Amino acid sequence: MKTIFKMCLVAVALLTGINTYAQDKPITFGVKAGVNLSNASGEGESADAKIGFNVGVTLDYGFTPDIYLLTGLQLTTKGYTLKEENEKITSNMMYLQLPVHVGYKLTVAEATKIVFHAGPYVAYGIGGKTDGVKSFQDGAYKKFDFGVGLGVGAEFGKIGVDLGYDFGLANINDTNVDGKIKNQNAYLTVGYKF
Repeated sequence: MKTIFKMCLVAVALLTGINTYAQDKPITFGVKAGVNLSNASGEGESADAKIGFNVGVTLDYGFTPDIYLLTGLQLTTKGYTLKEENEKITSNMMYLQLPVHVGYKLTVAEATKIVFHAGPYVAYGIGGKTDGVKSFQDGAYKKFDFGVGLGVGAEFGKIGVDLGYDFGLANINDTNVDGKIKNQNAYLTVGYKF
């Protein structure tokens, strides 16, 4: 947990430095937090969704007044619950995730914008448990994940709300049973831009 905290502090310091250095450029730094509804897709039985959280720092870079690169670093939880005959398997995974989305910001009123965005993400598993064993250290799941995401949001001045969905493309199953497992994750976040 100390490593996660240190990495987040380094990311905040770097992004703050970029924002301070580029005050006359179209770069905006922010923070966000929210709730996830995650699941897994793949071969075999269907799983039930699981509630989690996400928190992170954001960076918007404006190519034009309407087209932006939306990125940042976030700590996010994913997982699922699988009910078999007499057993319930709960998987909790924690990732550091870096989305790289292209967004279109449509101005609908003064200081109010609707934001549409899509693009890839990469994620690295840093913790979690699946029925008492460590999700990544004990060989249950591969640490590296990637996929594509899309979303829609609204910005009201410095406050932003975002609703999105990430489709995992990587098979994260690191065992020889249960076939392919891919992360699926819906999220709702609230953010503030400095």
